[in-house]
Amino acid sequence: MSSLHTSPQSVSTPSGPLPGYRWLILVLSWAAFLMTSLDRSVWGPAAPSVGGDLGVALSSLGVFATCYYVGYVVSNFLGGVASDWFGPRAVLGGSILVAGAGMVTFGNVHSMALGFVIQALVGLFAGADYAAGAKSISVWFSGRERALAVSLFTTATSLGTVIANLVVPTLIKSHGWRVSYELFGSISIVLGIVILILHRNAPGATGAEAAGASAAAPSTAVGAETGPGAQPKHTFPNLLDVLRNRNLLILAVAGFFSLWGTYGFITWANTLMIKGVGIDPVHAGAVVSLFAITAVVCKPIIGFIDGRTKFHSKYLAAGILLMFSIMLLVFGRLHDLTLFYIAAPFLGFAAYCYSPIQNNLILGYAGRGLSGSSAGSINAIWQLGSVIVPTAVGAVFSATDSVYASFTTLAAGPLLAALLMLPLGAVKR
Repeated sequence: MSSLHTSPQSVSTPSGPLPGYRWLILVLSWAAFLMTSLDRSVWGPAAPSVGGDLGVALSSLGVFATCYYVGYVVSNFLGGVASDWFGPRAVLGGSILVAGAGMVTFGNVHSMALGFVIQALVGLFAGADYAAGAKSISVWFSGRERALAVSLFTTATSLGTVIANLVVPTLIKSHGWRVSYELFGSISIVLGIVILILHRNAPGATGAEAAGASAAAPSTAVGAETGPGAQPKHTFPNLLDVLRNRNLLILAVAGFFSLWGTYGFITWANTLMIKGVGIDPVHAGAVVSLFAITAVVCKPIIGFIDGRTKFHSKYLAAGILLMFSIMLLVFGRLHDLTLFYIAAPFLGFAAYCYSPIQNNLILGYAGRGLSGSSAGSINAIWQLGSVIVPTAVGAVFSATDSVYASFTTLAAGPLLAALLMLPLGAVKR
């Protein structure tokens, strides 16, 4: 089997306007992804309070998350296409700015119906940051550095969960749930402005220059490059090239079932521990924070390993997903707070550390020219799992009043994802 990764000698990283500027691009992309992840994660600890304030039944709380993810799925696709067409700078900065405004607005709603609409609108802009960040990484990084950059980028999702679960329960106790939405929404608005000022679409170009470069050039095919470190042409992408790529299609389905487990847990873990087991809300938030902190630490390690394995990365991802499924079944059987704390790090590792591998495989299969569209389109399919699972788990819990039945529903996703990783082919460099 051919190696999945390039050798150290073949790695060529583009140089930016200043030495090391690519790392600033990574920080900006990561910060935007962090804020949208944090904004999304606020719902978990805030859900019981929002439900009580707006008069929403427990079984219907998942509909709020589903509304968010409906918008999120759409924006992933559109954000990916826009990132390839116009460049990632405007997409990254503009989307986080508008999503932040939506968060502030949600913190001031007083009706369930309007809350559903605002959640969908927040998701409609928040989802674009993933594709724009992936596009930025594909342009500014390559080889082993790209694997590490992707793993660092994806720590944003787990760190957002950590911050939300450490901060939001305390904010709710002292100031109410609305303040948390207003606070994080305001931070997102400021960050959007900073990104629009500092981000660059491509090495050696201003944002405006890179966005308008080669507007009349033909679309770049999957995997096509003009040389190591070459700037992609910002043209309207040929999405048929994504649909023709067997490996990308397999990754799309595998990621759907992967995120079924991850975001299903994030959405429902607090409520299931509080309502189903009787855990104090602050302790429940601490358990989920510990779950996510483990991923923040382990994702860069997995990225480092991923860049240096001699075997196909799919086997590493499949093993982690199998562990994830098993740990969800274990977690669903627990009733003691101490055991929740013990199990949380193991579950956190398994629930997140397949992610940098899958994300790096997308960039490897797609090539720089279609990296934004491929990442956005595939993540849109992935997020359909996030759309369906909150309502599905709510229905299971409402029908059975069983925490274990809910976690069994979650565990089915990563088990299927592990099996689906196995048919993937080698990445062509």
